[in-house]
Amino acid sequence: MTNSQLNPESLEKAAGMLKALAHPMRIAIIGCLEDGQKLTVTEIHKQLRIEQATASHHLGILKDKGVLSSKRDGKNIYYFLKHETLKVLLSCVSNCCEKS
Repeated sequence: MTNSQLNPESLEKAAGMLKALAHPMRIAIIGCLEDGQKLTVTEIHKQLRIEQATASHHLGILKDKGVLSSKRDGKNIYYFLKHETLKVLLSCVSNCCEKS
């Protein structure tokens, strides 16, 4: 962040996004959505082998905090990363965990 982005509103939003990402299942969801993937809740819950309600719960949190966006196509809602640069952050965290 640059000095101009260090205002209370930006910091609060950044902290909310980081808190939303600070859960193993949400990190797994982000992993499913890498490389521009757009998936439905059904596709995500099947990939991760979790209950659909659990996937929906975590998707809602990630969307609410600005990590994900969604787009309706007929009956389906497709979820995708709102900011592709989040992959860099998760890659950095993953690299740090491997070196510990």
